[in-house]
Amino acid sequence: MIEPFGNQYIVARPVYSKNVFGEQHKKKHRYHKTFLDHLRECCSCSSQKAKKIALSLFPIASWLPAYKIKEWLLSDIVSGISTGLVAVLQGLAFALLVTVPAGYGLYAAFFPVIIYFFFGTSRHISVGPFPVLSMMVGAVVSRLVPDSSSDAGTSDNNLLGNDTTLLDQQRVMVAASVTVLSGIIQLILGVLQVGFVVIYLSDSLISGFTTAAAIHVLVSQLKFMLQLTVPAHTDPFSIFKVLQSIFSQIEKTNIADLVTSLIILLIVFVVKEINQRFKAKLPVPIPIELIVTVIATGVSYGFDFQNRFKVAVVGKMQSGFQPPLTPNVEIFQDTIGDSFAIAIVGFAVAFSVASVYSLKYDYPIDGNQELIAFGLSNIFSGSFRGFASSTALSRSGVQESTGGKTQIAGLLSAIIVLIVIVAIGFLLEPLQKSVLAALALGNLKGMLMQFAEIGRLWRKDKYDCLIWIVTFLCAIVLGLGLGLAASVAFQLLTIVFRTQFPKCSTLANVGRSNIYKNRKDYSDMYEPEGVKIFRCPSPIYFANIGFFKQKLIDAVGFNPLRILRKRNKALKKIRRLQKKNLLQVTPKGFICTVDNIKDSDEELDNNQIEELDRPINTDDLPFQIDWNGDLPANIVVPRIHLHSLILDFSAVSFLDTSSMRGLRTILKDFLRIQVDVYIVGIDDDLAEKLTRCQFFDDEVKDSIIFLTIHDAVLHILMKKDDSISKFNPSQEKEMKYDFTINTNGGLRNREYQNMCS
Repeated sequence: MIEPFGNQYIVARPVYSKNVFGEQHKKKHRYHKTFLDHLRECCSCSSQKAKKIALSLFPIASWLPAYKIKEWLLSDIVSGISTGLVAVLQGLAFALLVTVPAGYGLYAAFFPVIIYFFFGTSRHISVGPFPVLSMMVGAVVSRLVPDSSSDAGTSDNNLLGNDTTLLDQQRVMVAASVTVLSGIIQLILGVLQVGFVVIYLSDSLISGFTTAAAIHVLVSQLKFMLQLTVPAHTDPFSIFKVLQSIFSQIEKTNIADLVTSLIILLIVFVVKEINQRFKAKLPVPIPIELIVTVIATGVSYGFDFQNRFKVAVVGKMQSGFQPPLTPNVEIFQDTIGDSFAIAIVGFAVAFSVASVYSLKYDYPIDGNQELIAFGLSNIFSGSFRGFASSTALSRSGVQESTGGKTQIAGLLSAIIVLIVIVAIGFLLEPLQKSVLAALALGNLKGMLMQFAEIGRLWRKDKYDCLIWIVTFLCAIVLGLGLGLAASVAFQLLTIVFRTQFPKCSTLANVGRSNIYKNRKDYSDMYEPEGVKIFRCPSPIYFANIGFFKQKLIDAVGFNPLRILRKRNKALKKIRRLQKKNLLQVTPKGFICTVDNIKDSDEELDNNQIEELDRPINTDDLPFQIDWNGDLPANIVVPRIHLHSLILDFSAVSFLDTSSMRGLRTILKDFLRIQVDVYIVGIDDDLAEKLTRCQFFDDEVKDSIIFLTIHDAVLHILMKKDDSISKFNPSQEKEMKYDFTINTNGGLRNREYQNMCS
């Protein structure tokens, strides 16, 4: 019973072990579905289920009929136009990261948006090229189709001839094949309903990885800003080789490209900062990328930069679409690992951004359906010579901040890209590649600012900080593909470390209540004499059972197995003395009539070591042995003052069979030296598993399980309190008592019947 008393409460109930509680409160029988039940449910068919599947596969069917034309259409039109202009420029810029002609970036900015419009569940993200994914695809392209010996900085397309055209076609084929394969992987994962795979990429890992990718993007764009010939490197330490190649020919820098890119970078950074600081006052963000592109294109065309300063320009922009291509299966075999990494990273980034907007605007998103949507988008985009897509944070920010309500805004942005592809793309032909490189770098500010995460993570969680740093270093040194794999492995390893070396503690009572905390953290603590309360805050399994045992031994101050062996050795000696009538027992203790005992410890150890680990049996002796009292001369056994050990398993989520064997051995060692052991707070399912695995036997009984620490403490004090012994069994069974801890460490008994009346 619970009675409120001001801001306190009084609880009166019996002391519960698990068995007693089970007798008084019967559990309901619950049917747990088997694998066959789940399979039968999955394969069943009904009209309601078919409708649910159709709506999940085509989310547009659920939100488009509810579209509020008067309230949302104007906002979506403004957002779509703004986002489309940004998508055109980012598509051109990110195509340089893939090392394909800039025009193919427009395909990557168009096709995925159309597919996602029908299959995606997020209403606010802008689907299309993402710098990190473009960099990862570009690394594969550079590995399989390295640069030719021709000067990459040559601006006259006629000098490049058929070799460059063939090289571009090969690169487009590789990029498209990798994109299709990554889309197939995403589609398979979505169909298999394994969208949860993204949970293995923590925020710290994604932050460190995208920051490293931003550094790769920065280094890769230097050759366009300086207009240098830099061979492709994709093996580990490639970033350092690229930097070495750049600095070794720094004197060949094209000053016109360098100055142009620096001016563009400065303008873009300043205006983006203005957009960020005054976003509440600006009706729409200033479209600085569009403005500088128009100006730079006009200046380059008007002053003939291509011929006067030998700058590299976008060049011929093919109008319209090209026919779809068939992916190369041989490329699939060479890029399966890279494609898997691209698929996972692309989905993880997009799902993270989509989750932010779904929480902000309170609508659900489906991870598995997002995998299907991005898988189909990449398959379709790759088939039409595009490259891998996800969502760019800056582009999604533009779509949301300019008032985008649904993917209607995304569809309108695709129409803007379509207009550029089929009608006005030729206007961008005089645009310098260094301007596109500067625009690509201008979108990296948010990623580069993630370096500030290191200090914040160090203060909050050093493991997360370590994951960030290791991920960043692995991605920088090993490259993005191997770096991601190594980072995920390291992250999973930290989980093993956290559970393998848990912060075990010894608990004590706080404020003479039913609250138990780490005894090192509080001053007003009460610890019952002869009782230890040990807490393990993690699962116990094969990797940490040894650590658990050592921490437990450190907490109690002795090794129970060592004490058991010492006592069995002493018992052997006492039996020898008793058989030889050399030992007399008096009320004051033992009297030994011989000074020296010939049996050595070493002899006993070597001869019958297995017997020393068995339970102590003194039934054949005519007296009882007090192991904490005085023993015969020359027989020394360590004294222990612990009579009860409580193991708090409230945070133990599982035990495997190896740890069960080890735990039972530890418990038996304590029980054999007359230390009672209690397990408290254990989950019901885990307790049932212990029973099912035959954990309990004649020594370790299931009666050692109690509901709470306080139940076990009161049970121990009742056993030790002399006042309980005056009741006969019938009286004790009829009367119910509420026990509280006195300040002197004893028990205060209170009839809760009188209290409640």
